[in-house]
Amino acid sequence: MFAFFSECRRLVRLASPILIAQVAQTAMTLVDTIMAGQVSATDLAAVSVAASFWLPIVLFVQGIIMALTPIVAQLNGAQKAHDIPAAVSQGFWLSLIAIPPTMLLLYLTPLLLASMQVEPALAAKTAGFLHAMMWGVPAFVGYQVLRNYTEGLSHTIPTMFIGFVGLMVNIPANYVFIHGKFGMPALGGVGCGVASALVFWAMFLSMLWYVRHADFYHRTRLFCHWYRPDWVQIGRIFRLGFPIALALFCEVTLFTLVALLLAPLGSQIVASHQVALNFSSLIFMLPLSLGFAVTIRVGHAIGEQDPAQAKLAALSGLGLGLFLALFTAFFTIIGRHWIAHQYSQDPVVITLAAQLMIFAAVYQLSDTVQVVSSSALRGYKDTKAIFLITMLAYWGLGLPTGIILGLTDWICPKMGPFGFWIGFIVGLSSAALMLGTRLRVIFGRFQHK
Repeated sequence: MFAFFSECRRLVRLASPILIAQVAQTAMTLVDTIMAGQVSATDLAAVSVAASFWLPIVLFVQGIIMALTPIVAQLNGAQKAHDIPAAVSQGFWLSLIAIPPTMLLLYLTPLLLASMQVEPALAAKTAGFLHAMMWGVPAFVGYQVLRNYTEGLSHTIPTMFIGFVGLMVNIPANYVFIHGKFGMPALGGVGCGVASALVFWAMFLSMLWYVRHADFYHRTRLFCHWYRPDWVQIGRIFRLGFPIALALFCEVTLFTLVALLLAPLGSQIVASHQVALNFSSLIFMLPLSLGFAVTIRVGHAIGEQDPAQAKLAALSGLGLGLFLALFTAFFTIIGRHWIAHQYSQDPVVITLAAQLMIFAAVYQLSDTVQVVSSSALRGYKDTKAIFLITMLAYWGLGLPTGIILGLTDWICPKMGPFGFWIGFIVGLSSAALMLGTRLRVIFGRFQHK
């Protein structure tokens, strides 16, 4: 029991800075929404539509690079600091390969708006946002490499500080480029795209300066040698990260698709769905941050060839996560009407959102199990299972359940948004069960090595 609580303390120390960084990132999105909304509804809509395009793309690239965290953590645990620079350098080479297609996708994506019959003003502003933000892609990708390097070394505090650097740049940059201050043109919502690109560069350069000058990183000598591309190592990183990227992409596109399927049911239903989903996303930061910490601890223990400690880290993460989920679920149920009221003044939206939050409270438990289990599997470098299970649970079970219950009368009278939220519960619960089972298999496999 002492070992369990000791491991929980380590996880909290690692996860807390990541959680604060996630809050800073969410605050940036909130700032974009508020400041664009002050200009016009079209500018606000452009920022929202642009996010639905760029978020899945950049998260896919981020997922590939996330493979570096368990790689660095295992090398660090194995006391092979001398091998870390080579691994991170190949991560940089992989990121350089990923940058051009990512920028091209962001450039070409607005062409889809023409086939969606979007009004010309909204289409133009959305395209302007994406075309401005794409110039920040090189910095975003470089920052992710350095972030995974620092977190793999069990050093998460830089992520927290750099997150606030981004927020501090985001606010004045939005002000300048949205409203046209200091001789700059007034770009409205497009200015948020310019600000986002500047934020990415500020975060990358700040992290680069930090890892070059902080004493903590001198032992790894990251920038002391030039490494040519090693296609075997690059392929290894890609094979490890690609399933993570696919799993993230499946999850993000699932929620986007559900919002589109609900659109014909009316603005109030869509609004109530978005309120409940947005609040759930805020709560999700807790298990997500804990999951990052579990990946680090499991990877470090495997590097030390201590499977018992790796198992303890995973089980401690699950125990701590479920405790937090019980607390947040209780808070969600008790405060659901007050929470909904903070988002909207429409009584219909408040009532519907409050009802949907009951479903959100239920799936917080399974959501915690699935994200912590998948994070532990990343620490073991068992990433193919994550994608396959996620794909089956979300798209094979959750989405069909939501469509059948929400939009058809096949089983019962169509339930609208409630059917889709039951689908979320089915998908997340299935993922939790299958990922938890897979984790038990991995425990046994490493125990007998």
